[in-house]
Amino acid sequence: MSTPAPLATAPYRLDRATGIARAFLAPGRWYVRNDYYYACAKLSTDPLYPAVCDVLRDTRAPLLDLGCGLGLLAHALRGDGQSMPYRGYDNDAGKIRRAIAAAQRCRLDDVEFGHADLGAQLPTHEGSVALLDVMQFIPADAQVRAIDALIGMLTPGAKLVIRTGVADGSSRAQVTRMVDVFARAVGWMNALPVHYPELDMLRARFAAAGLQGEFVPLHGHTPFNNWRIVATKT
Repeated sequence: MSTPAPLATAPYRLDRATGIARAFLAPGRWYVRNDYYYACAKLSTDPLYPAVCDVLRDTRAPLLDLGCGLGLLAHALRGDGQSMPYRGYDNDAGKIRRAIAAAQRCRLDDVEFGHADLGAQLPTHEGSVALLDVMQFIPADAQVRAIDALIGMLTPGAKLVIRTGVADGSSRAQVTRMVDVFARAVGWMNALPVHYPELDMLRARFAAAGLQGEFVPLHGHTPFNNWRIVATKT
């Protein structure tokens, strides 16, 4: 099967990226700027959030964001005019505390965050699901079970949106793994990657559930082997 052309979605312009990132500047703590700089860099170089917003724009289903980190997706969605209920969960309690504080500073409506060990138990949910840059931290057998569980959460018209690096032996795949290992070494991530998914596994799970899938490379101008994968419940 030939590889489709990469998605042409561009990252945010610097002014929009910094506008979102300012939510992570804590009043009275001008010297704490790590999250601000991270958000600026992420939003202005990675096409992830515009590409996810594009997918979700035609659905009003509540969204569950698993592995939400600082909650950047919530800010991107509200900035895009999307107002579906949003719940974000992550196993990094520190990031969740900062996500809550940033959302409160911006007065984001209908946005909630929670701390959860997603490897132990998934939250209950009905609607759309986002799983962004998370799958590589899940063992291979657990990936299959997780995907089936997320598919079971979808309601008619809802979307399962995944962004992940994939295992295809390419030089991009090698760079992706090296950067994920580096992120753990410097403390930004609290786990090492254990297994990058294969597209054939995801296609098989979607087909078994009667879902149509869309598989498109989403690396923009980055060196990573990232793909945007979407399944829709009709």
